[in-house]
Amino acid sequence: MVNADLLLTNANVLTLDEKGHRAGSVAVNDGRIVGIWEEVSPPKDVVSYSASTQIIDLKGATLIPGFIDTHNHLPMYAQTKGQVNCSSPLNQTISDIQQNLLQKIEQTPKGEWVLGYGYDDTLLEEKRHPTREDLDAIAPDHPVCIKHISAHLAACNSKALQMAGVADDQPDPVIGYFGRDQSGRINGVLYEFDAIEAVYSKIPEKSTDEQIALLKEAIKDYLAQGITTNSDAGVGLGNGINEYDFHLQAIEKEANPLRMQLMIMHDLLRPTGPFGYYSAKELDEEIRDRTNGMARLDSAKLFQDGSIQALTGALRKPYECDTELYGDLCHNQEKFNEEIYDLHRRGFRIAIHGNGDRAIGSILDAYEYALSKAPREDHRHRIEHVQTATLEDLDRMARLGVAGSFFINHVYFWGDRHEKVFLGAERAKRISPLADAIQRNLLFTLHSDCPVTPISPLFSVWAAVNRLTREGKVLGEDQRIDVDTALRSMTIYGAQLNFDEENSGSIEIGKKADFAILEADPTEVNPIEIKDISVLMTIIGGKVVYEKGILVSQ
Repeated sequence: MVNADLLLTNANVLTLDEKGHRAGSVAVNDGRIVGIWEEVSPPKDVVSYSASTQIIDLKGATLIPGFIDTHNHLPMYAQTKGQVNCSSPLNQTISDIQQNLLQKIEQTPKGEWVLGYGYDDTLLEEKRHPTREDLDAIAPDHPVCIKHISAHLAACNSKALQMAGVADDQPDPVIGYFGRDQSGRINGVLYEFDAIEAVYSKIPEKSTDEQIALLKEAIKDYLAQGITTNSDAGVGLGNGINEYDFHLQAIEKEANPLRMQLMIMHDLLRPTGPFGYYSAKELDEEIRDRTNGMARLDSAKLFQDGSIQALTGALRKPYECDTELYGDLCHNQEKFNEEIYDLHRRGFRIAIHGNGDRAIGSILDAYEYALSKAPREDHRHRIEHVQTATLEDLDRMARLGVAGSFFINHVYFWGDRHEKVFLGAERAKRISPLADAIQRNLLFTLHSDCPVTPISPLFSVWAAVNRLTREGKVLGEDQRIDVDTALRSMTIYGAQLNFDEENSGSIEIGKKADFAILEADPTEVNPIEIKDISVLMTIIGGKVVYEKGILVSQ
């Protein structure tokens, strides 16, 4: 006899356990799974009920483990809730962006900042970035900045540059650079994070209450997609140590019900940073203690290149659109090796952004250097995005035990332009090479990189299974994977990447009661329909946190 405070009946349960068992009902007690039965209701006299036991009849809906998105930027997405949408296809031209910004400008007192997000130069009719002149034309008295869809670029006006103290003779930062016109004058386009930070660091910070209100709106979107565990892939990227404190406060104030994995930016872990002398164990214990176990340290986070669609990803062969352009590495290899070794010996799992194959090779060089000096079993170091990994790169990942978190959504959102503009046909068809990763038995997951693409695990599963582009072309047919494996890459493989496979990622007795309830079975519908399946309910720790468009109060 098992005690139960939650009973889910009449369900189509995809356990996603090792043998792929299916079931009909599940019992939960104190946040853990205590019973699983093939029948749609537990056999008589095996469950002990009380007056407070919640019984939910799923009426044939599909119950799966809660989704685990292993790479996105929740605070960054939350900030977009108060900004102007500059994305395409909503905006076809720079004039469209100007008009949308103008509406916000007219509502904003002179001298106050106006921010936008999501513009994509390659989807605009002009096929170029907005410049300071374009933004000056509508905002001579307001500082205006808009982020590129990749988040690796931004465009700002003269008032923003002036308020940030960025003059035409400003030298380029160590990582990234300021766009300039033919006369050498800064044109308002900011390339990569150091250049962006030179301006964005001057934007007044919202109050904690304002930030938490935006975060709640963002979290509702995450829960509506069935996400129960989420990884912030760059804590400190936008606002240093304040971002770390904000994450913990949001959980302490019960504003965030998600289980959180925190990838801490490496500069916070350097000797001059606030965590310069922490071991990974010490930092993880601090995070867990402050959040009652709802947040954990995931990794130390670094970048070794930029974005392919921003032409800043580091490639071994030049870009299709510019045979003189290869992109740049963020760090000198020798210094990079030593920093990775320092983090590795302090016990950190390391996650490094690598889109271009030259960056991926550099990352593997650094991992091999660290592992040769301090061998460590089951380190699960990561490469983020892994867009253009060659077969040789994947072989090295397998040999070194390096996992990959693949940005599969690129196939749909940029696949056509990778083929025609950025990479050419041969390289484009192999972006996010999942089938090759499976052949090498690599541990891998899928992710959205939200807000770069919308948060949606089922969309990522759809993209991995179908590999359709926006124009309806199958890009890299031989890299498609089956539905079951794609679902696992968003559940149990995510748990493995998080070192949490004993507690999450599948529906098994003893594991956390984290579930997503779907209106249809992804393994039974036409694969082309997977992205359109609705999430009916999200449950974390045995508590319903989202139901039919409603964020349930905790």
